[in-house]
Amino acid sequence: MTSYTPTQLFEALRSFDTDIGIVGPDELANRDPGEHPQNFEAGVMALPATTEAMAKLVSWCVRENVAIVPQGGRTGLVGGNISRPGELIVSTARLSAIDMLDPAERTAVVQAGVTLQTLQEAAGKHGLTTGVDLPSRGTATIGGMVSTNAGGILAFRNGVMRHQVLGIEAVMPSGEIFRDLTRVVKVSAGPDLKHLFIGGEGAFGIVTRVALKLESRRAARATALIGVPNAAAALAVIGHFRDLPFAMLEGAELMWERFIRDSAETFGFDLSWVEPETAAVLLIEISAESVDVATQALESGLEELWGPTGLTGGIVAQSLDQARRFWQLREESHFIYRFHPAAPSFDVSVPPRHLDDYVAGLRARLKAVDPAYDAYVYGHIADGNLHLSIANVDTSAADHLLPIEDAVYTGVTEAGGSFSAEHGVGIEKRHAYQTFCHPEKQALARQIKALLDPKSLFNPGKVPF
Repeated sequence: MTSYTPTQLFEALRSFDTDIGIVGPDELANRDPGEHPQNFEAGVMALPATTEAMAKLVSWCVRENVAIVPQGGRTGLVGGNISRPGELIVSTARLSAIDMLDPAERTAVVQAGVTLQTLQEAAGKHGLTTGVDLPSRGTATIGGMVSTNAGGILAFRNGVMRHQVLGIEAVMPSGEIFRDLTRVVKVSAGPDLKHLFIGGEGAFGIVTRVALKLESRRAARATALIGVPNAAAALAVIGHFRDLPFAMLEGAELMWERFIRDSAETFGFDLSWVEPETAAVLLIEISAESVDVATQALESGLEELWGPTGLTGGIVAQSLDQARRFWQLREESHFIYRFHPAAPSFDVSVPPRHLDDYVAGLRARLKAVDPAYDAYVYGHIADGNLHLSIANVDTSAADHLLPIEDAVYTGVTEAGGSFSAEHGVGIEKRHAYQTFCHPEKQALARQIKALLDPKSLFNPGKVPF
């Protein structure tokens, strides 16, 4: 088997093809690796400018037994982009064109390196937007979002990335190009093979182009923060606004007490309007035909709901700037690591009606592991997706994560949920995948992997095929 050092790999590829840029160890050392410090550990990055150049590169890697690590915006949170010396990073950064955007069809065909924000801005000129939205919209790429089956803020309404993708082009581990850029919803023409690449984290191929549905964008918004006694009350509030015939729910994010308290402290936000001992704060946003209509609907709805749901405070944004400050409290969650640099993070989903029981059980299970442990809990409540960061963790024990994982994942599958809601598996959730993913599903995935990538060169060591 051929074995390359990073320098040897750089020298072998730097004149390989004029449509492929090659970045070597020295230059990569000065670049931002993104969410994981090991993303650039391979030391060599290839940046194909066309799908055909990508296919040529993959074919060479297969002949030379060089493993490939696909990278988009490097915003992944589970180590799915980390690389090692001897591997080749393949970036989609130069595949950055919007090939087609048709307002009448409400579809777009984009290359994999297009960022979510770039597509949102282009669609916004026609009163449209993407059906998936993320806080990392300025960096996250469409190809990366497809590969991780990204969810985000609007999943309760539009579904996840899988539900927005109409067609895909991808380079397979054989070097062949899979092309199915269908732009219609109704396709009943045999197995829908594009789904192999959605959520596959690059294990079955590198996505190079995507056909997507677009949704209507309603710019007239009203936003509020609401103190709630529990998740059940928050869901009642959400249900009220989802049922309004003249308004549309645009966001519903619940932040439990520890998260909202420390977030407010970090960003200098006044929480005096919410009663002490409030369990959580709901961030809700609705749209309507005008700002006045949306604001009136929000205020009158909260007045109606106040007593029956036991709301403990509320504030409606009086300006766009104030609404942005509300969203900052939820979206800029990196403040957690200022307080707890070693906090392990998790991303689970449970059916919404189980949220209160799950959170109470989680806290009890964590205390049983260590009385000092506590959890930052926040997330997309309308679809049951919770983000968890564990505070006060003692990292001195080599296996300290295993009892924490048991505390986090206990009961999730039984309730009909998932150990990974929207972040993927990568390297950080391999143990959870092996433990909580159904054995027959794992076996079938391994069979498909062996068929498509017999040398296991595509993103090795991640999703445990």
